Amino acid sequence: MNFQFLCYEPFQPPENIQYAALVIGGSFIIEGASLIVAIQAVKTGAAAEGMKIRDYVWRGHDPTSVAVMTEDGAAVTGLIVAAASLVAVNITGNAIYDPIGSIIVGNLLGMVAIFLIQRNRHALIGRAMDDHDMQKVLHFLKNDPVVDSLYDCKSEVIGPGFFRFKAEIDFNGVVVVQNYLERTGRGEWAKQFREAAKEKDENALLKVMSNYGEEVVTALGSEVDRLEKEIQELVPGIRHVDIEAHNPVELPS
Repeated sequence: MNFQFLCYEPFQPPENIQYAALVIGGSFIIEGASLIVAIQAVKTGAAAEGMKIRDYVWRGHDPTSVAVMTEDGAAVTGLIVAAASLVAVNITGNAIYDPIGSIIVGNLLGMVAIFLIQRNRHALIGRAMDDHDMQKVLHFLKNDPVVDSLYDCKSEVIGPGFFRFKAEIDFNGVVVVQNYLERTGRGEWAKQFREAAKEKDENALLKVMSNYGEEVVTALGSEVDRLEKEIQELVPGIRHVDIEAHNPVELPS
């Protein structure tokens, strides 16, 4: 019997390793500069929203700067791993460290991808705005004198950092009328009602009542406009506010 022995050459370190080191070093400088700019953008965004950087990374309104920061961070980390693998290969002469480094970098990129999917999935499924901002809006509405009750309060993302807010409100009619009379004066309306009553003319009284009712409806619209404006000032990311009067009783058709 003839036995043939297979001989395997030992692992050899790559040739011209200095060129690989030069490429890694240049890439590190470029990616590092980009990472510094992205970190500054994230810090600015967090400060603008009054959030800690950690919270902003997870639930900030601008996912773009967060995505750039995480991708650049992964690139810089990957370059460090590649450099470490290159050094290990050069020192030990064992090329196994090169694929090990590649596996580590691949896993790192996979984790970054999973994070970005979790971070940005609200842009695809219409997630509501942040609970903290929602509670601010609800607290404001519940403590406004013209609001008796809130129903069907909803919000949705309409763009990066932009939201739509909707609520049905049971208005306090007494407060709405009082606010209107304080702005326009009680005397003029009281005079018109007294004069119409003295004439004992139902048409004249009906006309005054109709005019008054129209003014009250306009006053309610003014209150709605005020609430919408103050909500947008409270949470600047809310670009559209839809407030409707709640009607618990269905009118007969």
